[in-house]
Amino acid sequence: MTDNIIMVSADRSVVAGERGPFYYMLESFHRHWDRVDVIGTRPDKVEHDTVFGNVHLHHPTTGKLRQAQFIARTGLRLASERPYTVITSHDYNPFYNGLGSWRISRATGIPYVAELHHVPGFPRPASFRERIDAPMTRLYASWAKSRSAGFRVVNNIELPRLLKSWGVPDKAIHVLPSLYLDRETFCTASPPGGEPRHDFACDLLFVGRLVPNKGVPAILEGLAELQRRGLSDLRLRLVGRGPELAAVKAFAEQHGAQDRIEHIEWVPDAAALAEVYRQARFLVCASTSEGGPRVVAEAMACGTPVVSTEVGIVPELIRHGDNGLLFDGSGKHLADVLFPLLSDPQAEQVMRSRLRPEDLDGYDGDAVIARLAEGLKQIAAAARAQ
Repeated sequence: MTDNIIMVSADRSVVAGERGPFYYMLESFHRHWDRVDVIGTRPDKVEHDTVFGNVHLHHPTTGKLRQAQFIARTGLRLASERPYTVITSHDYNPFYNGLGSWRISRATGIPYVAELHHVPGFPRPASFRERIDAPMTRLYASWAKSRSAGFRVVNNIELPRLLKSWGVPDKAIHVLPSLYLDRETFCTASPPGGEPRHDFACDLLFVGRLVPNKGVPAILEGLAELQRRGLSDLRLRLVGRGPELAAVKAFAEQHGAQDRIEHIEWVPDAAALAEVYRQARFLVCASTSEGGPRVVAEAMACGTPVVSTEVGIVPELIRHGDNGLLFDGSGKHLADVLFPLLSDPQAEQVMRSRLRPEDLDGYDGDAVIARLAEGLKQIAAAARAQ
């Protein structure tokens, strides 16, 4: 039997030749399918339209207003050329991915799975837009629960609980994590029990898009508070792109910290990112809403302690005060939890020593992606059998 999949995605990095999370996911995922067709959004540039031999990339030249139409038209053309097992739709407001996927499904009978990686605005909104996103996601879930083959969610606690509170039946919720680690790449540089490292490139590290829900202002406020408490030489490194960069630059100028705040727009591959993690004393995740975030697990795998808000999969990974720290998302509380460790190298080293590889055993990349592929096939088979 031929297994083909249509993936409706927000991605536009793979077609542009960038090796980000979706690229590395496809590197393993494609092996479980005869053909993978990715329908994405308009890219900034096009480097290639095929990767890994059987992954075909389809991107529009028009804007978002026509995206649902492009998805439906492309999907119907593909479905006329060959059979497909399932359609996956990475869904977020304004839900043109879900609408386009449903149109394909309605016309062809191919089951579509609605993927909710996270709900913007939940548990806390970071902007006026996110105050709209959360109720709109609830409306979409109500609409999609009778039209999709089910909902794929990526954590065991936060999203299933939310969907159930919205009236989505338990049988329609499928936990298939999106956190998959290449443990050979994301690992410590030295064997356990080796000499403590002292040559860190930065004290605090942020990795992610510089957008409102990532909580960058809270990190800056925390840095300022730590400096007021006497830790004036702390160095912050930010890796990522986005509109919050302007606020970072303004903060650096206001506090005379241009030489202590470093910005890196992009790192070329996973190996380079792993070394960035290893060069930091702490990774800070201040997100107000997340599906993963994968950066938390990647940093932990590299032996770097994490201080994070309780979003997404974080409560499943971090034991506060043991292998990491949790905070409420405010700059003051970030400083409160970090100050004792940043001012006590021995306590910091104890926490670093408690990062156990076995805490991440359930997220080995190939195994997680194999379960994802098999799970999608099972959801589709159940939908066809109804």
